[in-house]
Amino acid sequence: MNKKLPNSCKVVVIGGGVIGCSVAYHLAKFGWKDTILLERDQLTSGTTWHAAGLVSQLGPSAGITKIRKYTLDLYKELEKKVDHSAGLRLNGALSIAENQGRWEELKRQATTAQLYDVDVKIFDKESVKEKFPIVNVENVIGGIFMPGDGAADPSGVTHMLAKAAKLEGAKIFEKSPVEKILVKNGRIAGVRVNGTDIDCEYVVLASGMWSRQIGEKIGASIPLYPAEHFYIITEPIDNLSKTLPVIRDFDNRTYIKEDAGKILVGIFEGKSIPAFEKTNLVPEDFSFGELPENFEHFEPYLKSAIDRFPVLETAGIRKFFSGPESFTPDTNSLLGEVPGFKNLFACCGLNSIGIGSGGGVGKVTAEWMINGHINEDLFIYDIKRFQNFHSNLDFIKERITETLGDLYGMHWPYKQHKTSRNQKITPYHDELKKAGACFGVAGGYERPMWYALNGDKPEYKYSYKYQNWYPSAEYETKNTRKNVGLFELSPFAKFDLKGDQTFDELQKICTANIKNIPGKSTYTQMLNEDGGIEADLTVVCIANDYFRIISSAATRERDKFHILKHLSKEVKFIDVTDDFCCLGLFGPKSRDLLSKISNENLSNENFKFSTAKQIKIKDMDVWAQRLSYVGELGYELYVEKNSAKELFEAIVLEGKNHNLSLCGAHAMDIMRMESGFLHWGHDISPEENQLEAGLDFAISYKKNIDFIGKDALLKLKEKSVSKKMIMLNLNNSKPGEPLLLHDEPIYLDKEIVGRTTSGNYSFNYGKNLAFGYVKTKFLNGNNSNKDFYIEIEKKLHQAQILDKPLNKSNFKNI
Repeated sequence: MNKKLPNSCKVVVIGGGVIGCSVAYHLAKFGWKDTILLERDQLTSGTTWHAAGLVSQLGPSAGITKIRKYTLDLYKELEKKVDHSAGLRLNGALSIAENQGRWEELKRQATTAQLYDVDVKIFDKESVKEKFPIVNVENVIGGIFMPGDGAADPSGVTHMLAKAAKLEGAKIFEKSPVEKILVKNGRIAGVRVNGTDIDCEYVVLASGMWSRQIGEKIGASIPLYPAEHFYIITEPIDNLSKTLPVIRDFDNRTYIKEDAGKILVGIFEGKSIPAFEKTNLVPEDFSFGELPENFEHFEPYLKSAIDRFPVLETAGIRKFFSGPESFTPDTNSLLGEVPGFKNLFACCGLNSIGIGSGGGVGKVTAEWMINGHINEDLFIYDIKRFQNFHSNLDFIKERITETLGDLYGMHWPYKQHKTSRNQKITPYHDELKKAGACFGVAGGYERPMWYALNGDKPEYKYSYKYQNWYPSAEYETKNTRKNVGLFELSPFAKFDLKGDQTFDELQKICTANIKNIPGKSTYTQMLNEDGGIEADLTVVCIANDYFRIISSAATRERDKFHILKHLSKEVKFIDVTDDFCCLGLFGPKSRDLLSKISNENLSNENFKFSTAKQIKIKDMDVWAQRLSYVGELGYELYVEKNSAKELFEAIVLEGKNHNLSLCGAHAMDIMRMESGFLHWGHDISPEENQLEAGLDFAISYKKNIDFIGKDALLKLKEKSVSKKMIMLNLNNSKPGEPLLLHDEPIYLDKEIVGRTTSGNYSFNYGKNLAFGYVKTKFLNGNNSNKDFYIEIEKKLHQAQILDKPLNKSNFKNI
């Protein structure tokens, strides 16, 4: 390794584990040769050295699957290229199920795998026993086998990547602990190492479980924390097959793999133990470190493993391992530029899948840094999905007791976390609770997902079939279409922009023609330079040169980051999300109701669709916007928090005369699909452009200022796009039979031609709805006569393309 530190460089990568070495390699390979990696001790000395080394190709989304597949291909390629073994043993991986819910989940995974050319075989109970006699199949329903999966040697992979990085020109320094990241005017300026400053333009936090406390020194929020993580290694076992696959017994939270004639047994328990609880800090000198044994904690899982794999019953234990492993609030990685710090990138929080994802996350991070954006749907990994409070110790320590177990827990649709709740609540939260709200979390806020009926308990009963909240969603959606519904919208992100240059700068970052007329609102997208959709939002003009941007709760930090990236200092930007509550009043009776509590003239002539104004409701100042994500006459009502409860109570009281129903997020999602409205993060992302998504109505090519992404769109217009957004409904289906979600293959006859992006059951129209993308070449002619199918749990369901949304309400003109 290099000995003398340079005075300056372009990039400093902090951390010499598998992730840091991957980032350094890819940066150098892609042309940023002036990259150095700083490791506080020795390569792998953090958590990489004790990783189990599992590699798996299939992830929970297309983007993650691409990352994992690339990782495996890279390891195979580099073994030959740099002549260093990664210790790959691709004996496959078997996942088994012993309850119906898990079996349905595994079959859905096997179905999704077909979209990404991942080889998956489905075995019934008898086949599992025949092919893998080590498994006791009592209580087993079946399993899925991925022949291309397996394991790698963590140390071998890391040193292989380090060798490749150096061959590409990167420099690696061990015994070089970073004491502090240096920041000047919000921009990375350098790092301090052993008392010496190194100037640099970029820093990558690839420092594993130390990342949160390194970031904390400069005020950066890196939401992860280590939990105690356990496995044992047995004594050698006679006649143990060297081709034994990795076997995951999810329902008992254990896995095994062959390890040089021995068996490694690992666990992902339902409630984990936060590490370093006395100090809440990972010691700087914790190298190749282990934690005290806790066999009492491990023992119940070992018993389950012995029941599943009887060969363990007579095997001695050679090694009991307990070590720290960091986890994030949602068990997904942290990638991308950290909000508030120009050129500080995160590449950490791998949640025990660092070896299997290391190559891919390093590549994505390098591309993100070099290009300034990525054209893939990776919001599930973007650090900007979190807010600052997510890294607070009280929050993160409690949350990781749950998220470690999420890796092997059931991945139910609509599942909500139980830990670290009630972080943000509205002033009328108790009233919502009394009304029977079942809460979920949106943008950190507790938000009603649905309201229990007839005194039922407002709790999810998770399922891959019929949902226990369907009766509530049916009532809420039908009543909103017939009468009026009240929706809690306070988590919406809300940004105020002011200044003489605001209009021109909005015109540059928005695709639509923004109106600089008080009270006018505009639906628009924001793009990157390649035309990928970075944001989906509404811009409303409150006064001359004073605008408010409204966007999704989940994308608050991401949208804020994108907007600020392209604004000059001439524009004053204020995040007012937490200053205002918002209530959505939607339905044909919404105008009548609102007219009873306000003296404002709310007629269509005086208050047209897509306009806004300040109105008085019971002496309260309310900013009212006539918009509707559910496709009905309605209003978004914004009020300062100190008046929010009074406004809520006034609406509910008068609502008794108009058959008002309180409605949750599930009802809104169903109704937006009935109306043909898209959702960023599901239906659109940087991976899609507006021409593919059918959003070209939100593009103004003629406005005076060339918006970001315009050139890319003009080039795309010259040639036919390769895929198009479509709406489908299943023939003869009932609620939950089947349950449409997303990432289900779309077939034309017997060929996969696309994938779904959203799914819901419409109670108003009795249809099982899906949105998705299909390759354009299959959409020529009369599509209604074609035999389309959607595959769910390995079964094909006939579907029809919808030319128009189901909801044909004339809500814009009434």
